[in-house]
Amino acid sequence: MGTLDEVPKNSDEFTKEFVRNRIKMTTFQKMLLSAGSSISALWDPRRHDMIACLGETTGENALIQISQKMKADEEGRRIIKRKPRINTRTVNIAELRKLPENSFGYVYVKFLDDNNITPDSRTEVRFMEDPELAYIMTRYRECHDMVHAVLDMPTNMLGEVAVKWVEALNNGLPMCYSAAVFGALRLKPKQRKQYLRAYLPWALQNGRNAKFLMTVYWEERWQQDINEMRKELQIEILK
Repeated sequence: MGTLDEVPKNSDEFTKEFVRNRIKMTTFQKMLLSAGSSISALWDPRRHDMIACLGETTGENALIQISQKMKADEEGRRIIKRKPRINTRTVNIAELRKLPENSFGYVYVKFLDDNNITPDSRTEVRFMEDPELAYIMTRYRECHDMVHAVLDMPTNMLGEVAVKWVEALNNGLPMCYSAAVFGALRLKPKQRKQYLRAYLPWALQNGRNAKFLMTVYWEERWQQDINEMRKELQIEILK
C-alpha cells in the first residue's frame, strides 16, 4: 500500500486515492501476476477481476499512446486535467431518466436499467505505478458501459465480444484484443454463426472508423441527440 507521504503536493483527489491504495510490486511479481491473470481470464472470461489485473500488467505502452492522443485533443485534455469519475456519486441517474428518449443520457441510463447494472461495479486500479496512466485505465473501465450504449450492444457474450473488438481497434489495449479473441472461442455454435456473419464485420468496421473514443467527454454530452452523437463519432449501429 502507498502512504500519504508519497502523494505529491497539490495532487488531485484521484491521485491521492490511487497512491494510498495502490499495491507496489517488483518486476518479477508483475510478471507472475500477468501470467496468472492471463491463464485465469482465458479459462473463465467471466473473471472480471483477473481481466482487470491483466489490463493493468500488460497495458502500459498502450496507455502511454492513449495519453498522448488524449493530450492532442481539446476534449481529451480536459478529461486528463479534471479526472472526472463515473459512478452514482457523480452521475445523477434519476435526472438522466427524465431526459428526452433520443438523448444520450437517457439511452445510457436505459442501458443500465435494461441490463440491471450499475456504474459502481468497476474494479479499482491497484497494480500500476503512474497515477496518470492509472486514471486513464480507470477512465476506460468507467466508460465501458457508455460505449455499449452508443454502440447499442447488449451485455451477453456476443455483445461483449463485439464491443471488445471495437475497443481493441480503437484504443489498442492488449486486454481488449485478448478478450475479443478468446471470448469468441466460447461462443455457442448459433452465436458463432451470427458473430462471423454480422457482428465481427460490424465491430471491425466501427473499431477502425470511429473517432478515438477515449477523448469523448461523455458527461458533457448527456443531452446530445444520440443519432447526432453516433454520426459525429462515426459509429453505425448493427441493423
